[in-house]
Amino acid sequence: MADLPTDDNKYLFLENDFRNSGVAQADWAAKKMVWVPSDREGFEAASLKEEKGEQVLVELSNGQKATVNKDDIQKMNPPKFSKVEDMAALTFLNEASVLHNLRERYFSSLIYTYSGLFCVVVNPYKMLPIYSEKIIEMYKGKKRHEVPPHIYSITDNAYRNMLQDREDQSILCTGESGAGKTENTKKVIQYLAVVASSHKGKKDVNPVSSTHGTKSAAQSHISRISVHFIK
Repeated sequence: MADLPTDDNKYLFLENDFRNSGVAQADWAAKKMVWVPSDREGFEAASLKEEKGEQVLVELSNGQKATVNKDDIQKMNPPKFSKVEDMAALTFLNEASVLHNLRERYFSSLIYTYSGLFCVVVNPYKMLPIYSEKIIEMYKGKKRHEVPPHIYSITDNAYRNMLQDREDQSILCTGESGAGKTENTKKVIQYLAVVASSHKGKKDVNPVSSTHGTKSAAQSHISRISVHFIK
């Protein structure tokens, strides 16, 4: 894993905590933790107490007990998967676990998370110190597993593939209005401008970025920005 200035560590690197300890693992297994529907939070953690046919008795985090339909329960991942960088690694890849992982990472100021080939971004609605030239240098030429999730890693991978395969590459930013598509597109262009200018063969490779398919919020609930790389 690449090194980063100490002040910025918390915005990119995952810190070890108690939930990853052996004690936490044993506690999780003993309580038979699951996810159950919640009107307030979508899903909430509960301890499985008893199964009665299609009905299941669970104990919520506040100590109250509830009866839930068996089909509405979703399995919870072991604590070792807490704030995992790539959700494709989850043992139980379900809606509750995905939302929980994204929320936990977001509350830890980790806004980028991989989901297989995709990079999920949760808009922090504030500036984070993770877009400087020092950070760009950290991602240049690095494989995805060598650095924390970031739009720079996605961009660098596309850029290196363009150089190696001599084929056009595309990055598509999609999401609801206000999700951060425009800002992340700017970061893609910023990264390309820096790495292309430092490339020895920059006269032979000219990455051009453009945006397409953008609609106003009034026109469409979902809008898309496609960033194209042209060799």
